[in-house]
Amino acid sequence: MNFLKPDAFFDLPSFVHRDLFTGCKYVWEALNNITGYLGQHMRSNMGGLKSFRRPLPKTIAVWRGKILDSGFEIIGGDVSRGEFRVRIGDEETGEAAVLYEGSVIWDDAVFIGPGAVVEPGALVKGPCIIGAQTEVRQGAYVRGNCIVGSRCVVGHTTEMKWSILLDGAKAGHFAYIGDSILGMDVNLGAGTKLANLKIKDQTIRVMAHGTNIITNLRKFGAVIGDHVEIGCNAVTNPGTVLGRSCRVFPLTSVRAGYYEPNSTIRG
Repeated sequence: MNFLKPDAFFDLPSFVHRDLFTGCKYVWEALNNITGYLGQHMRSNMGGLKSFRRPLPKTIAVWRGKILDSGFEIIGGDVSRGEFRVRIGDEETGEAAVLYEGSVIWDDAVFIGPGAVVEPGALVKGPCIIGAQTEVRQGAYVRGNCIVGSRCVVGHTTEMKWSILLDGAKAGHFAYIGDSILGMDVNLGAGTKLANLKIKDQTIRVMAHGTNIITNLRKFGAVIGDHVEIGCNAVTNPGTVLGRSCRVFPLTSVRAGYYEPNSTIRG
């Protein structure tokens, strides 16, 4: 079933964490690789942080392996477009990450990429990788075992756990991303929920071209291929697999199963 392999959904050669998908017969098997991958590849740059498990008392910058609590000026700019700038001494740079006063880093098993921003009220637990030029907005909750690519948005009051976001994926407002994989340039409309647990306690199955595939996963939200657009307040049921460039109308409850690329899904 080549149509369920990772490269049917994602442009993997351009994704720095593509090894997550190595050897996967089915695309969702990458979820089982998250812990091992983070154990091998996550290199914390939060070790020098003096304030874990409580709000940062002041804004800091992370630049060239150092944590700075003074000597910089935030110029600003659109983070996910790579326009965010910080002045450090006489140098203006887009390579400094900024963690604002009031944000919370739960432990030191966290990497924050160059040019990324963590806004006040956001909470990030490890193990976790936040990619370059990614924005973690106010009130976001990153619960650990998460790999977030470059130029992503983990939005206001968005919760994310045990999930992968490829480059450019955006969940800007009020989303839930549980045990899921979002492809490049995916956009989740405000209020999108990727449900990951069936009401009945049972292994999740995926119906694809008439075959009922056992995933061996009790928790599995959705796989969302590159360039998918999901409308506001849509809900995907556990075991939803959307091919590239699908469109989901607002207020739609998407039934579990596989959807061909370019499908339009209405309520």
